[in-house]
Amino acid sequence: MLVHLSIRNLAVVEAVDLTFHQGFHVLTGETGAGKSIIIDALGLIAGGRGSADLIRYGCDRAEMEASFDLPEAHSVWAVLAGFGIGGDPSEALIIRREISVQGKSTARINGQLVNLTMLREIGESLINLHGQHEHQTLLRPERHLELLDAYGGHEIATVKGDYQETYASFIKVNKEWNDLRSTNQQALQMLDLYRFQLEEISAASLIPGEDELLGEEKVRLSHSEKMMDSISKAYELLYGSQGLEAVAKAISRLNEVAAFDSKHVNPLLEQLQSAYYQLEDASFGLRSYRENIEFNPERLDEVEDRLDLIATLRRKYGDSVEGILEYYDKISKETDTLENKDELLEQLHARREQLLSVLMDKAVNLSQVRRRKAEELAGQIENELKDLQMGRTSLQVKLSWNEDPHGLDWEGTKIRPGKQGIDNAEFLISPNPGEPLRPLSKIASGGELSRIMLALKSIFARHDEVAVLIFDEVDTGVSGRAAQSIAEKLYRLSQTCQVFSITHLPQVACMADQQYLIEKVVADGRTMTRVEELSEGERVTELARMLGGVEITEKTKHHAQEMLNLAKAQKDSF
Repeated sequence: MLVHLSIRNLAVVEAVDLTFHQGFHVLTGETGAGKSIIIDALGLIAGGRGSADLIRYGCDRAEMEASFDLPEAHSVWAVLAGFGIGGDPSEALIIRREISVQGKSTARINGQLVNLTMLREIGESLINLHGQHEHQTLLRPERHLELLDAYGGHEIATVKGDYQETYASFIKVNKEWNDLRSTNQQALQMLDLYRFQLEEISAASLIPGEDELLGEEKVRLSHSEKMMDSISKAYELLYGSQGLEAVAKAISRLNEVAAFDSKHVNPLLEQLQSAYYQLEDASFGLRSYRENIEFNPERLDEVEDRLDLIATLRRKYGDSVEGILEYYDKISKETDTLENKDELLEQLHARREQLLSVLMDKAVNLSQVRRRKAEELAGQIENELKDLQMGRTSLQVKLSWNEDPHGLDWEGTKIRPGKQGIDNAEFLISPNPGEPLRPLSKIASGGELSRIMLALKSIFARHDEVAVLIFDEVDTGVSGRAAQSIAEKLYRLSQTCQVFSITHLPQVACMADQQYLIEKVVADGRTMTRVEELSEGERVTELARMLGGVEITEKTKHHAQEMLNLAKAQKDSF
């Protein structure tokens, strides 16, 4: 669960430090008080994109830090290990996020820097954030297949992964087949040019890296006389009376003195003897190098001619010998393809048809698994909706194949397989008995969408291991008994994971285990948002405000206390 959240300089929040508990939490306050900023902070902790616009005016950075207490069996530890991030289940998992005024973002997990992609994957294991925009997901049929696959979990993912491997192979072969079929006369006319180029490059017998070696050899051959003269003079100086002979005489003199003061002279004598041996080795090296210096004008001409040839080929085919050889391999394959076009077309077509048959078998198998899961999901959503005062609602996850006049022929039907398979999915609903099933976008109200989304979240929460579930005004568009049913559903969810909800409804707020008041205050001419965990008495006052508006009376306080008492009795009965 989320244990602690610290926010610094985010929007109108100057500094907030919050401690959380197990169970159901609500965030309440006036409209515009900044309740969504807390949700935004958790979204950033979970890997959401940030920008400099989120930083409080006049500050150079925004900072957020969250600590989580998670069981050893939680999947996030395996994700962390996969990224090479250390973590001990007996200690808190700490995530820190900073956004600078330049727009740069840094994130650390247990003190170790991570990129945004890593943070997002880890965040998905910890936090599931339901914002108001997610209602629109239900109104977009293209997202319904994604929801169904998420519900299907490992069972659909396994079959879908197998299908996608074959799909990738089919797309590759199909592209090669279509590209070769569309090869025009101009490409065929390139054969003569390709053959000439292949012959020219082949005749050069190029060796990778030889241009560099030849360049070095050319420099040596061009300056061989000067090199010989300098090396010879260096050898004579080193080996003559000014070099080794002088050092040998110095050693002899020191040997004489060592007989009288070995303590001080012997170290100097050892240094000179070591220097003598090193100079002797160097002189032998100079002599050997001098003997290998080559005067060979003929070889120099050969090297220059070879470099000229390579330079000519580089101007035509590549920036280096390696580049020329890569070009040779490329046009060699293209030449082979063009020379054997008909045969290759037959091979690719046969491979394409084989893959298409396998692909469609796997697509149909995936579709069958989805249909089974679609029935399960529809049944579970209907059961959840009964708890949310929509007991007469019928819901269906309708699946259909993606037929397309320009698709692929399959058993007399034009089908367009895609990366996700051949299925289209759409949620259909009938809120009242006797009415036909129709698309959500045509019939569902805002309150119905809120409850359907909550039903989905309730179902997914039983499948996922997400530690924190956050709802941003999931109770939009509902009131009365429907609001009470949402409150009860949120409380039941909090028995399996930690739940947070922003709400304006007292029916929802009174069911929470903890309540936090978010309000704007002005200090020293600056507006800031303050967050406070409410005591039992303070909750009564806040609930009274939610019930009665600006004026809080003894009657509204009494009503608020009664709501809290009834909520406690209701929770105890679960």
